Amino acid sequence: MARLQVVAVASSLPGWARSARDGYLRRMPKGYEVQLVEVKAAKFDQQIPRQSRLIALDERGKDLTTRQFAALLREPTAFVIGGPDGLDPAIKKRAALLLRLSALTLPHALAQVMLCEQLYRAATLLTGHPYHRE
Repeated sequence: MARLQVVAVASSLPGWARSARDGYLRRMPKGYEVQLVEVKAAKFDQQIPRQSRLIALDERGKDLTTRQFAALLREPTAFVIGGPDGLDPAIKKRAALLLRLSALTLPHALAQVMLCEQLYRAATLLTGHPYHRE
């Protein structure tokens, strides 16, 4: 089973974003478990799992194709989304990869939805589900 985490600064997401994010997480294929961890900004570093590979979302991070992103799901991974002030430099330094969803600066709610959709897309690609079409 692929154990994945999304660690995000707790914020009050608009209903549309919470519904979309949770919908993608709920539909994850069998064998893929995504745990959502919402934390206060002050305790952010303490909540990042040490046993998982850390991938930090950053607008200056690396661009990946869907297939490259899917390959990241083959081992326990924690994806970290910062708050309005981004991520602490120490977290970025600790990350195995800085990943960008877009060259544009995204609002926190949209970043959560986009990441969860990509996790769903990658998992369906790896399991042969027809959601992802090439």
